Amino acid sequence: MTERGADTLLRFAMPVAIALVVLGIWEALVRAYEVPAYLVPAPSVVARTLVADWPILGPSLAVTLETTLAAFAIAVVLGTLTAFLFVQSRWIEISLFPYAVLLQVTPIVAIAPLIIIWVKDTQVALVVCAAIVAIFPVIANTTLGLRSVDPGLAALFSMYKATRFQRLVRLRVPSAAPYFFGGLRIASGLALIGAVVAEFVAGTGGHAAGLAYQILQAGYQLNIPRLFAALFLVTLAGVALFAAMVWLSNLALGRWHESEIAG
Repeated sequence: MTERGADTLLRFAMPVAIALVVLGIWEALVRAYEVPAYLVPAPSVVARTLVADWPILGPSLAVTLETTLAAFAIAVVLGTLTAFLFVQSRWIEISLFPYAVLLQVTPIVAIAPLIIIWVKDTQVALVVCAAIVAIFPVIANTTLGLRSVDPGLAALFSMYKATRFQRLVRLRVPSAAPYFFGGLRIASGLALIGAVVAEFVAGTGGHAAGLAYQILQAGYQLNIPRLFAALFLVTLAGVALFAAMVWLSNLALGRWHESEIAG
């Protein structure tokens, strides 16, 4: 096995081993102290509930992921375009960047009810809420990357009288790529958080119920094993999204950028 393959295996095996140890301790403590399932269910009970309630939890997971992915896509497109706008002029960035910060510091719980009232389609409202939560890391990281140009390369482009478009495509975009993918890793998780929070606020049920609704219902009914199973699916979805962004970053940067080659 190559050194890179061994490193990849170790990166996967170590977190899995720690998770198995934690789950084993959890299972042993619950069994030893005979903790009721309506307080803290054992991992084995959660696993059985996940299998038994999959006809309910599976479609809810699909609804939450649909909202998350739609919001994430919107955040990436709008955030990237906004960052490109900011680097065209320092005055534009100074004038508009504070409003991007407002999107980050405004609690989505406070504005989600207004968005749900203003937007007639509930699903669209959920996507808008999640996109608002996810867009700032894309704007901030991409803007920072587009500004982080090597001075020597910038002087070289000036010496050869490169146009603004050539500077953007051949200098700024490659420099910004690692920052951009770093923003994607953060934004993917925030899109999931925004989708779940928006579902909590909206309280949508029926065929369009997401995992947040299942968590609420399980809490009201004191069905704690189902609550833990739904939480596990949310966590698993977040890990999967982050892993997908890491893979995408490695695919785009692995052959030429030191941040990936050094690994």
